[in-house]
Amino acid sequence: AVALPSGGLEVYFDVETDPMRDFCYLHGLLERSGVDGSTVTYISFFADTPTSDAEKTIFKQAWEYIQSKQPSAFFFYSPYERTIYRRLATRYPDIASGEEVNRLFQSASSFDLYHDLVRSKMEWPTKDLSIKTIATFLGFYWRDPEPSGAASIQWFHLWVETGDDLMKKRILDYNEDDCRAMIVLVDAVRALQADARNNQRGFEKGKA
Repeated sequence: AVALPSGGLEVYFDVETDPMRDFCYLHGLLERSGVDGSTVTYISFFADTPTSDAEKTIFKQAWEYIQSKQPSAFFFYSPYERTIYRRLATRYPDIASGEEVNRLFQSASSFDLYHDLVRSKMEWPTKDLSIKTIATFLGFYWRDPEPSGAASIQWFHLWVETGDDLMKKRILDYNEDDCRAMIVLVDAVRALQADARNNQRGFEKGKA
């Protein structure tokens, strides 16, 4: 049993970072709304240059956007996003404090799909529990033929060196697909829960 946060608005969150530069170059958020969840919008905050000013600017934009969407069901995969936001809060305390970041990620409406669901509440017949492996098992495919965090970093390096818009598009498409993969997981789990409830009702009706 696990209670996924729910409501009129869901936000799926994923960041892209370059560890060699110690730099966060993209905050990606996929917003899903509507009674049937049919309205899906991707919002990105991308650093066009690998500078502290650019990193601070997109952190501010992303933080303000996230705050403007509260309360909402806020999904992410693994503690990595929280770790990066704590680091950014230390670096740019005038944008957000560490306490504010902790409050966001520890709220009842925030949910770590990896730590609080996949790893601790489920068993999967897969080689690992990465979002790519899980979502692929569920029938989802990334648009890029070589999707990975390492590839995203390489594309960012090429973007910085050449300004090639194709590299930026690959990064954004990859990040959006990471967010969409989380939706696939959430929907699959909710379908399993609905089946379990229906089976339980059928069992109880049969006993009556």
